[in-house]
Amino acid sequence: MVEASWETQSLAARERGGALGDEHRLVELAQGGDRQAFAVLIDRYWNSLYRWLYHLSHDRDTAEDLVQETLLKAFAGLSSFQAGGHFRAWLYRIAYNGFINVRRTEGSSRAHFPKYVPGLQQGPPETLISKEVLQAVALALGRLPREFRAALLLRVEERLSFRDVAEVLGITEGTARWRVFKARQKLMASLASILDEDNE
Repeated sequence: MVEASWETQSLAARERGGALGDEHRLVELAQGGDRQAFAVLIDRYWNSLYRWLYHLSHDRDTAEDLVQETLLKAFAGLSSFQAGGHFRAWLYRIAYNGFINVRRTEGSSRAHFPKYVPGLQQGPPETLISKEVLQAVALALGRLPREFRAALLLRVEERLSFRDVAEVLGITEGTARWRVFKARQKLMASLASILDEDNE
């Protein structure tokens, strides 16, 4: 029996990984030097990493640079990733450390969220109401302290478990739960304040 070529094996691995969500197998192949398997992992996480980092940094260029840096560091450190671990949480941890380093360099613990949320188009009254609400939510989210914002976005937008949120942020699971709870409280209070200001 003729052994399948490396490219065919990689393609088969990609198809299995995509169809079955077999992340562990993709990581194992990538650790063995299969660059195409790592490319599948990049495709899988690029957008969500970018979105999360953009919400934290409020800057498109910074978010893009951080995603690239995260993926390069992940590739370079792939051999240190423990088989059976949660690759997504490990990847987000690298991204969060990169974000913290950028913030330290800039000497800022909190960024101001832009008043305009790009990508919203004017339209019928319902769309305008949605635009106002989205802008208010974005502004309220931007007012949250970084550590609360990071925990809330990981839990709500990225749908990570509290255990994984804790792993990404380097905190205990109890602290992760508390931060998400407090973030929701602060977000609702801030949102109410913003909407009251708009109605005056």
